[in-house]
Amino acid sequence: MTDFFQMENVTIRFGGLTAVDRVQFKVDRGVIFSIIGPNGAGKTTLFNCISGLYKPNSGRILFKGEDITGLKPHRIARKGVARTFQNIELFSRMTTMENLMLGRHIHMKTGIWSGATFFRRGSRAAREEIQHREQVEKIIDLLDLQHARNQFVGGLPYGTQKLIELARALALEPELLLLDEPSAGMNSEEKQDLIFWIKDIQDELGVTILLIEHDMKMVMDISDRILAINFGKPIIEGLPEEVQKHPEVLKAYLGEDEFVEYAA
Repeated sequence: MTDFFQMENVTIRFGGLTAVDRVQFKVDRGVIFSIIGPNGAGKTTLFNCISGLYKPNSGRILFKGEDITGLKPHRIARKGVARTFQNIELFSRMTTMENLMLGRHIHMKTGIWSGATFFRRGSRAAREEIQHREQVEKIIDLLDLQHARNQFVGGLPYGTQKLIELARALALEPELLLLDEPSAGMNSEEKQDLIFWIKDIQDELGVTILLIEHDMKMVMDISDRILAINFGKPIIEGLPEEVQKHPEVLKAYLGEDEFVEYAA
C-alpha cells in the first residue's frame, strides 16, 4: 500500500545555514500529524518545501506515491495540497465570500474571456458560479462564518481573519491541509472553537492535516502523532504522550513555560 504522504531525508540550506537537516517522516491518510519545535527550528521551512515555495537541496517529498519535490505551488495545489500561512495572506479589501471564491480557482473551468462574454442566466459560466458558491457556503456553515460572509476582511477581528484563511484553504477541497500556527493571535475561546473545527475537518471532510502550532495543549489534545524538531533536525516522532516526556524535547523547550508546564 502506498504511503499517503512521505518526506525522505529532506535537507535545505540557505548559504552556509542548514535550515532543515535530513528530516523524514510518514503521514497516514486521515490523521492529524503535528510538527513542533522552538522558534527557528525549521517548521515553516518544511511547509514551504511541501507547498513548493522552496526546493530542497536533497531528499524527496512524496504525495500519494508521486514525487512532488520542487514542483511549482499551483501544480502541488492541483494535486490536493492546501495551506494556511503564519501571517495572514488575505485580500483585505475583498469580502469573506470573495476571498473564499478565490480559493476555488483551481476548480474553475470557465476562463476570464468566456466568463465575461457569456455570463448570462443559464449559461455554463453562470451555472459554474452557482456551483462554486454552493461549495463555499458549505465551508461558511462549517466554520460558522455566516456573520462575516459579505463583510470586508480588513475590518474583521484578527481571530476571524485566521478562520477565513483556513476556510479559503478548504475551498480548494484538499486531501492534505497544512496549517501553520492557525491559533496564533486567538483568545482562549477562539482556540477552543478552532480545536472542534479542526476535528470536524478531519472527521467530516476526511482531510489529512499537517499542523504547526505553539499552543502545546492544543497539539497534545488533537494530534494523532507528533514530530519534534530543533535546529532543523528531528528529535523524536511518536504518540503525544511519548513526545512530551522525551528529555531532548524538554531540553529544547526549556524557557518556553507553556510546554514545560503542560508536560510536567
